Amino acid sequence: MAFELGVFEIGLKDIIDILIVGVMMYWVFKLLKRSGAVNLFWGILMIVVTWFFVCFVFDLELTGAIFNYLVSIGAIALIVIFQEEIRNLIYRFGSRVSWQKFRRYSSDATEAEMRQCIISACRHMSRSKTGALIVLQGSNDLREVEDTGEYLNARISSRLLENIFFKNTPLHDGAVIIAEHKIVAAACILPISKDTDIPANFGLRHRAALGICEKTDATAIVVSEETGRISVAKGSTIKEVTAEELFQDSI
Repeated sequence: MAFELGVFEIGLKDIIDILIVGVMMYWVFKLLKRSGAVNLFWGILMIVVTWFFVCFVFDLELTGAIFNYLVSIGAIALIVIFQEEIRNLIYRFGSRVSWQKFRRYSSDATEAEMRQCIISACRHMSRSKTGALIVLQGSNDLREVEDTGEYLNARISSRLLENIFFKNTPLHDGAVIIAEHKIVAAACILPISKDTDIPANFGLRHRAALGICEKTDATAIVVSEETGRISVAKGSTIKEVTAEELFQDSI
């Protein structure tokens, strides 16, 4: 089945091809937007559109040869410039599968106990304006982040969480990683989000929370040291909540 559009004949295969390219362009746009380079995306898109018209519509041989050379060199340059973003994107695709039987951590604590400990600790730290950053691991492996901090592999408790983030203690500066209902590591260094749309009232902890959530399927909880407000980050979004709302399905 094919449709004629002027001098072009569009078939089902062409429609599928266009949809695939559209999805790929959408993912590239999201990737560059998080990196703060969305203007570069529009510039690249304009060059590609111009190249298409020059080479395939107007069939200008000399100009087309120049554009072909620029596009081939530009593709290599983009890979070099955005190697970190490309690596993170491939990592996310490769870690979609959750191998539950190969989990490294085990704990006697239940999901309900873990949640209650986190809620209690965040409530107390919010009242005392104690800054905190807690990352709850999803299906993506966070071993690379854990290696930047100190391994604890400790049973979770609200008092332990509060003690870790108590001001002037050795482990308070950084993130706590929680996996399989255990505190796996503390004082971990997280990637910082480069999203330019983050509200100005959010500090470095909030940017770090978004940074890890943009690269993995983890959930990050932040307690602001300045205001005591609690925020939850998931994916590319972050919102303020109360301690009691931390684990609601709408978050």
